[in-house]
Amino acid sequence: MDVMIRNERPGDYRETEEVTREAFWNVHEPGCCEHYLAHLMRERPEFIRELDFVAVRDGRIVGNIMYARTEIQCDDGTTHPAVTFGPISVLPAYQGQGIGKRLIETSKKLAADMGADVIIIYGDPDYYSKTGFVPAETYGVRNGENQCAAALLACLLKPEAAASIKGRYSEGPAYELPPVTDPAFLEFEETFPPKIKGKAPSQERFAELVNSTVPWEERAKGRD
Repeated sequence: MDVMIRNERPGDYRETEEVTREAFWNVHEPGCCEHYLAHLMRERPEFIRELDFVAVRDGRIVGNIMYARTEIQCDDGTTHPAVTFGPISVLPAYQGQGIGKRLIETSKKLAADMGADVIIIYGDPDYYSKTGFVPAETYGVRNGENQCAAALLACLLKPEAAASIKGRYSEGPAYELPPVTDPAFLEFEETFPPKIKGKAPSQERFAELVNSTVPWEERAKGRD
């Protein structure tokens, strides 16, 4: 497939948001809000513009990945910088063709070149294990509630980072969205064509991952 990966430009913003809406509609919940996240993300100080890529085929955007700076509060009292990505989206008609993987691999390489040593994300391990991600608890990283979470994944860009990232991770303010009943979101959503909200099997998988957590103390005892 002839797909070009390039940085997103201001003139792409609306099209990217449309792609994101199509990609996530009814996937995690009835409807979606990931396109609103993309809309807000670009104005956040944590947003990494250099790692904002789109996939283009035949002159149209078919995929996108966005990154933000984040951090790990380490057990030794230090703070370790990290990066995270999301949303990552591919139009449904183009999914399963390796576009998402290309977006990840392209941005991972540049992130490493820019000095990042670890990427932490929330995602489905069945998919992201194919792109170098492992459970974050492998390196002693857990969520802000000190739990090992099945959806919390890590990818080391520099192997030496493994010795210094043990601690609690939080995505940070860039990913704190208002509720879907917020007037600003509703006004934004009205600028898009109507779509039918509904249930999908992927929503059950998402709920399963969100609720799949184990207290760190319990997991640590099992490793003793």
